[in-house]
Amino acid sequence: MTALIKRARYGLLPAVTAFAVLAPLVPASAGTTSAITLRGGWAAFTRCPVDDSTMLAATGQAPDGSGSSALCATADSPSGTIKLGSTTATTGDTNLQAGLVGSFSAGFSVVSPTGGGVVSAPVDIPGGLLGLICPSSIPVISAICQEIINSPLNTVAAVVQPAGQPSNFNLGAGLSKGQPILTLPVKVQLQNPILGSNCYLGSDSDPIVLKPENLVTPKVTTKRFNPNGKLNKKGVLQDIAVTGKQGDNSFSVPGAAGCGGALSFLIDPILDAKEGLPSPAGSNSLVLSNSVTSIAGYVNSAKFYPNEGKDLSAAWHSAVLP
Repeated sequence: MTALIKRARYGLLPAVTAFAVLAPLVPASAGTTSAITLRGGWAAFTRCPVDDSTMLAATGQAPDGSGSSALCATADSPSGTIKLGSTTATTGDTNLQAGLVGSFSAGFSVVSPTGGGVVSAPVDIPGGLLGLICPSSIPVISAICQEIINSPLNTVAAVVQPAGQPSNFNLGAGLSKGQPILTLPVKVQLQNPILGSNCYLGSDSDPIVLKPENLVTPKVTTKRFNPNGKLNKKGVLQDIAVTGKQGDNSFSVPGAAGCGGALSFLIDPILDAKEGLPSPAGSNSLVLSNSVTSIAGYVNSAKFYPNEGKDLSAAWHSAVLP
């Protein structure tokens, strides 16, 4: 076991695994904005919001477990699948970077960089709008179907958005298989000019509730480094990376709402009928394959960092390459 795990940071690995599933769901807040190049052990954490006031205020965890830690986190999921009703789509490459502030006894809050923590490829819906609402015997919908054949207007992108705060975080589940790690309420926006800006599956009041879990036992690797990022087996900072496969098939999906603006009273029920919505629990799924999540923090179990947030920020900035 590493020194970082031996410390009160024993819960870091479950936090790493749960963070991977949070990737598409973290809202924006203040912090570091520019994507830059960092040395060595810091290389993956280019957008960590180390200058956010919440991060800077971290006092460090005392030997008795009191206080708060500041950590940098990144999650990469190159591929996966999501099934909503009768539609299955391939997820694009997604990278999330954020900070974590708190303790393993009281839990962590998530701090995102300015502009949002997620950089991701859009998820295109197979068949586009033609597949969602066509053909139709309703004249106005039939006219739309004719208009979008071989047109860019046919493209529909699905975007996952938060629909409430995560809850029920389970530290132990992060290292085991088949236990829900946390509860995540989300909604899915279907983006298309004809569908308008308010076309959603799920809402803040009626969300899609994900309870992701490890589908396989995760693989753990570690490396240690100096504050300036130079790799060092005895460095005071450590990056713990978890590679694995997460997913959930327990969630239900509400029917469509607000699709097509003034025509939503026509398009919503057509979309529902075509896509098998509302879709009950067990008929939907999310799988994130080969996801790699890393969290960096201080190692030394014999030392208390009373200014941990400021120390972490100074260390991060010292690793910036010209």
